[in-house]
Amino acid sequence: MEGVATPVPPGNHSFACIDGHTCGNPVRLVTGGAPFLKGATMSEKRQDFLQHHDWIRRSLMFEPRGHSVMSGSILYPPTSEDGDVSVLFIEVSGCLPMCGHGTIGTVTMALENGLARPAKEGVLKLDVPAGRVVATYERNGEHIDSVRIRNIASYLALPEVEVELPGMGMLRVDISYGGNFYAIVEPQPGFAGLESLSADDVLRYSPELRRRLNAIIEVAHPDDATIRGVSHIMWTGAPRDKRAHARNAVFYGDRAIDRSPCGTGTSARMAQLSARGKLAVGDEFIHESIISTMFDGRVEDASRVGNHDAIIPSVAGWARTHGLNTIFVRERDPLRAGFLV
Repeated sequence: MEGVATPVPPGNHSFACIDGHTCGNPVRLVTGGAPFLKGATMSEKRQDFLQHHDWIRRSLMFEPRGHSVMSGSILYPPTSEDGDVSVLFIEVSGCLPMCGHGTIGTVTMALENGLARPAKEGVLKLDVPAGRVVATYERNGEHIDSVRIRNIASYLALPEVEVELPGMGMLRVDISYGGNFYAIVEPQPGFAGLESLSADDVLRYSPELRRRLNAIIEVAHPDDATIRGVSHIMWTGAPRDKRAHARNAVFYGDRAIDRSPCGTGTSARMAQLSARGKLAVGDEFIHESIISTMFDGRVEDASRVGNHDAIIPSVAGWARTHGLNTIFVRERDPLRAGFLV
C-alpha cells in the first residue's frame, strides 16, 4: 500500500541504520531518527505513518539512498502487554502489513546489536501491523545463526482466478494471503514454469498481471480492511536444489524481484497448498529463491480467518549484517525525496 506523498519537512534529517540481508534480499533496519506514531496497534500506527511520515520511507528506500529492491524496517516499543518489540516495515512498494525476510533480518540485527531484549531467551514476541508474530532463534555467541518466525494466520482467498495476460494468454492464478496478498502462478499452458522466464521477463509481465488482477477482483483481509489488493506476484517452478520442494520468484514494487524465497510468500504458498490438501499440519515445505537460497517452511497449526480455513505457518532462514550507516536527508539536496527509474 502506497502512502500519501508527504513532503520532506524543512531542515536536515539523519537516520541511524544497520544494513544487511536475509538470504540475499536487503534489510535496512532504522535504529534512530524515526517519528513518533499515533495509534494503539501497529496497524493504526502504520496508517499514521502512511498519512504523515511516508517521506521517510521514500527517502531511505528509493534512489539515491536506496534502490528498486530496497526493503527496511523500524523498531518501536511493543503495543501489547506481553510483546517484546514492535516492527514497522518499509520498502519500495509501500509500508507492508508483514514482511517475512524483513522480520528474520530485523530480529537478527536487533539481537546481535542489543536493540531487543526478549523476556525469554530464544523467543522474541513481535507486534507487527498484520498481528502477532513469534520469532525463535538460535544464538551462537554474539551471532544469531537462524530465525524461525511463526507467522500470522494465512489462507487461500480466491482460487482459480482467470485473467488474460498479453504474451501468455489466459492464465489461472490463486490469490493467497500470508501477510500480503499474492497472485500465485503455477505452470500451465500459457506458462511453462519459472525456468522458462528470465529476470527481465518477470519484471515485464508482473506489473501488467497485477494491474489486470486488481481491475477484476477485490480482495481484503476480513479482520483488517486496510490490508487489501494484490501486491505481490509469485511465479513458481521446479526446484534446482534437491532439498527444496519448489522454487519461486516474487515480484513487488515497480521493478523488484525478491532475492530471498520470500517469507510471507512462502506462507501464502503453504496456505494455498494446504487448502488443496497437499500439505497438512506438521508438514515441511522447503522453498527455493531465484538465487537458490532457501527458507524452511512448516505448517504449524490449523486456523480460521473470517469464513476461510487457514493455517499457522512458520518460516526459518538466516540473515547477515554488512554495515552500519548514518543516512542524511538534507535540505540542500534536490533529490532528498528520492526517486525510482
